Amino acid sequence: MTLQIIQNPLEKPTFWSIPESSLTASQLADKTATLKQRLLDITARFSDVRFATSLAAEDMVITDAIAQSKTNIQLFTLATGRLHQETVDMAKTTEDHYGLPIQKVYPEDADVEAFIDQYGMNGFYDGEVAKKACCGARKIKPLNAALLGADAWLTGQRREQSTTRVELNFEEHDGARGITKFNPLFDWTEADIWAYIKQENAPIHPLHLKGYPSIGCEPCTRQVKKGEDIRAGRWWWLQSDSKECGLHINK
Repeated sequence: MTLQIIQNPLEKPTFWSIPESSLTASQLADKTATLKQRLLDITARFSDVRFATSLAAEDMVITDAIAQSKTNIQLFTLATGRLHQETVDMAKTTEDHYGLPIQKVYPEDADVEAFIDQYGMNGFYDGEVAKKACCGARKIKPLNAALLGADAWLTGQRREQSTTRVELNFEEHDGARGITKFNPLFDWTEADIWAYIKQENAPIHPLHLKGYPSIGCEPCTRQVKKGEDIRAGRWWWLQSDSKECGLHINK
């Protein structure tokens, strides 16, 4: 006789939670030293380096390392107009904690209005084309503007994050913008990220404590159940190969 386990439909789901790390103190120290050296090497090669921070965990690691290494890297964040209030507040928390200014880059009103006129305020739910149009207006065009005049820029991307990033390199050529792009955490694991944050007591985005491993705009991000892919909460109504907004297309 086979025992069948029937899940109670009223039972609350278990959401993602911050992972434990098996890194030793020595291993974490080596990773930290390598990260800081990467930042120093980048700023030795380029005079105008900018960092696009989403204020999520990976980007807080980089922010902390920038502050500790005292590198002259400018921080900015894409203030899309559809962010969680927690993200808006996190920018101020980060500025206060590190004493570093974070430039808020806003979309052009005309671009947002054009999207709404064509698709509606929440038209991105209708499919990939509309989603790309919204990201284009609220994220990609503002990013392009934020990087004008820069020699290089940094991201918090990691190979482990998704199938579209498994071949991610430390250094890339951003052909879309004609500058060099760096991914200082390309070879870090999720557990490495949280081990660093715990050790350095870096600020934690409040949504990470509520089951959000990956954080974007409010209507396009939801909690992730335990065992799901860490980017499953991003644009969840689309296919699994549609988990990018277009910011990191280098061609």
